[in-house]
Amino acid sequence: MPNYRRLGRSGRKLKSDADAARGSEGKGGKSADKGGKAGKDGARAKDARRGAFARALKSDPAKRERDKATRENALARPREETWLAYRPDRVKKYLTRYLDEFIFDEFSDTYLKKSKLTDFMQGVPVPLRKEDKEAFGSENGLAVKIIGENMARIIGVDPKFKYAEAYMKFLEHIMGKRACEMFAKEGRREAVSDEYDASLIHFRAGLVMNPIDMACMYGYARTCRALYEKSDDESYIGDFKAEAFDYFEMLTELHPRYAYGWYYLGYMYLNMGLYQKAHLAWESFLPLPRNNPKDRKEIRNRMKQIQAPMLIERGYNDILAGRWTDGLNILEPFTESSYKEWWPLWYYLGEGYLNTGRREEAKNAFTEALRFNASHIDSMEELIAIYETEGNAEMVKKYSNKIKLVLK
Repeated sequence: MPNYRRLGRSGRKLKSDADAARGSEGKGGKSADKGGKAGKDGARAKDARRGAFARALKSDPAKRERDKATRENALARPREETWLAYRPDRVKKYLTRYLDEFIFDEFSDTYLKKSKLTDFMQGVPVPLRKEDKEAFGSENGLAVKIIGENMARIIGVDPKFKYAEAYMKFLEHIMGKRACEMFAKEGRREAVSDEYDASLIHFRAGLVMNPIDMACMYGYARTCRALYEKSDDESYIGDFKAEAFDYFEMLTELHPRYAYGWYYLGYMYLNMGLYQKAHLAWESFLPLPRNNPKDRKEIRNRMKQIQAPMLIERGYNDILAGRWTDGLNILEPFTESSYKEWWPLWYYLGEGYLNTGRREEAKNAFTEALRFNASHIDSMEELIAIYETEGNAEMVKKYSNKIKLVLK
């Protein structure tokens, strides 16, 4: 961290909380909104886009639901799982480069005293972009909303930042209770414009301020989803997919009457092959208010489409629970269906056959599983065990070598 020096400038009075709040939304006059009417019209045009993201986050859909999140709900999980400031952070490493934009300085003692900030900002470094430095040291000072935005970006990138608590108090001082609402609004605007990293940072800043804010939880999960869908990096996809899943799941726990938490959680389950959970999530989505008729129609169609996969999943679960015959009775008919190329179908059939003494059929089933997924180690290991029992050293060697190749 750089060395900080305190600027010896005269203190500039902070705007009132209400004025500062208006300024943060780009309504603080010419200095806050250079574009004037044209800038506002452009922002309105972006907000009016008809994409799903814009519809789902339009206005502040969280307002009513946010107030319903009870303390009991908030404590349903330990904060080490739910609060960005305490939970393991999968996303920070992809954002830390944005910290290089900042240098740090401090408020003068005079300014702190006049602005009534001494209690929590004394000795606290103030983040500045390089272009902010001259204004910060000038007689007129730097607009307080710019300082607040810089602090929001710092805690959005690094929720565990050493001075995060002081920054939160400063943001509350200038924005009052509307901080999360403002960050959600800005995050939504950036997401609609495909500025996903900036959107992510604002939603994260909101979640540092209030870990159960519905708009920020939803926006953060949606932005994580958008980011992993446009990536080809497996590690990146894994991190953002896990983060999106966690937040959609927590959203449905904390705000169960918000329809689109269930909508997207259902799709997360679907992509994980958890068809019964997807169906249950969508059953929760359909009767809720504020969902789009087109989305309801889409989900009803999806629920019809996954009837067969749900039955196959039930067969898998029977096999896993040792209900061999029940599982086989469910799964066997699908070997002559459009699902016959699903490798898990053959693998679980193999397990069922093996545990009911039908060794040859098990052998054929595991071989079929490998035809559709040549690197499935569990199927190879089962075949090795069968061939060892039969004393077939050649086939044992064949599949043992295949496993070595896969694990290289």
